Amino acid sequence: MAVKTTNTLKYDASTIQVLEGLEAVRRRPGMYVGGTDVHALHHLVYEVVDNSIDEALAEACDHIRVVIEPDLTVSVADNGRGIPVGVHAEKGISALTLVLSTLHAGGKFDGGGYKVSGGLHGVGVSAVNALSEWLEATVRSDDGKVYRQRFERGKPVTGVDVIGSCDPDDTGTTVAFRFDTRIFTEPDLSYSFETLAQRFREMAFVTRGVTIDLIDRRVVPERRLTFYFEGGIRSFVKYLDRNREALHEPLYIEKEVDGVIVEVAFQYSDSYNETMLCFANTINTIDGGSHLTGFRSAITRAINDAGRKLSVLRDSDANLSGDDVREGLTAVISVKVAEPQFESQTKVKLMNPEVRFAVETVTSDAISEFFETDPKAARRIVEKGLTALKARAAARKARDLVIRKSALESMTLPGKLADCSSRDPSVSEIFIVEGDSAGGSAKQGRDRQFQAILPLRGKILNTERAGLNKILSNREIQAIISALGCGISDQFSVENLRYDRVIIMTDADVDGAHITTLLLTFFFRYMVRLIETGHLYIAQPPLYLLKAGRDEQYLYTETDLARTLRELEGRKVSMQRYKGLGEMNPNQLWETTMDPNKRTLRRVRIEDAAEADRIFDMLMGSAVPPRRKFIQSHALEVQNLDV
Repeated sequence: MAVKTTNTLKYDASTIQVLEGLEAVRRRPGMYVGGTDVHALHHLVYEVVDNSIDEALAEACDHIRVVIEPDLTVSVADNGRGIPVGVHAEKGISALTLVLSTLHAGGKFDGGGYKVSGGLHGVGVSAVNALSEWLEATVRSDDGKVYRQRFERGKPVTGVDVIGSCDPDDTGTTVAFRFDTRIFTEPDLSYSFETLAQRFREMAFVTRGVTIDLIDRRVVPERRLTFYFEGGIRSFVKYLDRNREALHEPLYIEKEVDGVIVEVAFQYSDSYNETMLCFANTINTIDGGSHLTGFRSAITRAINDAGRKLSVLRDSDANLSGDDVREGLTAVISVKVAEPQFESQTKVKLMNPEVRFAVETVTSDAISEFFETDPKAARRIVEKGLTALKARAAARKARDLVIRKSALESMTLPGKLADCSSRDPSVSEIFIVEGDSAGGSAKQGRDRQFQAILPLRGKILNTERAGLNKILSNREIQAIISALGCGISDQFSVENLRYDRVIIMTDADVDGAHITTLLLTFFFRYMVRLIETGHLYIAQPPLYLLKAGRDEQYLYTETDLARTLRELEGRKVSMQRYKGLGEMNPNQLWETTMDPNKRTLRRVRIEDAAEADRIFDMLMGSAVPPRRKFIQSHALEVQNLDV
């Protein structure tokens, strides 16, 4: 008979808690802004800006201004209608107070204030308020008065006070806030100007006719960018493809179907990669959803139909797959819907089933008409899909060979891999190392229990300029695939990954940086889930060893070197510059770069997929002028590197 164990934890009516007001947000920030890390920090800004964008969607705002102050205060100002300040009849408090301090309170529920909006739960700005040390809202009202209210950690500390007057036609809202360090406790947490700029660039593309200013006052002189795109998402596609050879001009589609406004722009280029960006009420739905499904279905069917009509595809030929027709495709899909259904508060996936029908119908009709009017472009696109089909068939054979070879060699594993003794992936890590010399030092210096070493012979293939069949015939790439054990592309499975941490470890010089970039290109294009799930890292070996008497210091940046030399001024100092990992003996490599208690690892993350796609295309693609311009513009930043 089973014996029931006694649980010593108290569980009765007194243990049931009701979290009042915004306390739930402070207790569980991950449910509202995705966590308390740097991504969640930026999400606070996005939530406030989304409110201003909603005013733009209501055609009540055309200018948004975001300012980062030196103390990390952020202010977002718009020239919209201004949050109402009158007394709410039911609650008996100002509507401004209600909106900022009550969950699920806002003007976006009944459709009276907004036809479409990105914020639909009434959670966004109140969550920002809850997670801020303080927040101040200033409203320029159409009654000619300026109102202000201050909150601290979500609670109002002032009333809605009149602080001045304004032109009744000059309405708008300014929200200023400082994130709460009791919630966001990571050290040195700060805003990335580049991350915010990329987000606002996307917003300006998707919200045609709106100007967004981003100003960073943490630097002197202040840094400023202004985003305004009259061409909307058509301009967005051109921006994404500007370093590629286009097969045709971007096709732009805009139509409303049963209350769903559909905007689509797409273009084919000579690249091997697919770039798809999806937006719902200007929110970047990074995991796609029903609008993406509808577009993919429509374009696959339309291209196969065109292939039959043009006799490029014979009756006996199989249809092109979705992967075939999307090779070299850059597309932006933007929908506006009155009642969007997102998968979560962070709005990463759109779930509305009616949106799929609307996007599929609009896209299918427009593409068919486009192919009728421009049969040459249609033929080029279908032929590109056929080429992709043949390459994919060859790649499938090569991939199967790699997988079979991996299974057959499971006892010895590929190449020169020195595997770890642990068979527990959660505690294991693999170093992908540049060259046999560095590989030898790493093998001797490692902890064999959990650290594996895979040396590479020189530089791997540039996967940005090669098809999948050629990529899979490369020995070094075969070795990486076999060692990791998780497959690639559409067959990638993170559950089969043999190591929790995949660490790129190359020399701290130009060649090492190039090899790192080649590896990152491969992982981004063919194992992107490895990055998205947080398994890819870059090791940071030291640049210098400084000795002053018996004191030794490893230095990792030129800034560290300059500072330390100033501190040691007057003492006899000897300095060693490490041009390669192989110059360090195994003990030095262990204590500086491989010891988990001392090393510095940089986790690779994708802040913005579109920008990452653009950077890889620019640095590793076939177009030379953009790469030359990038190198010249960043030459001062690398002038101290050994060439």
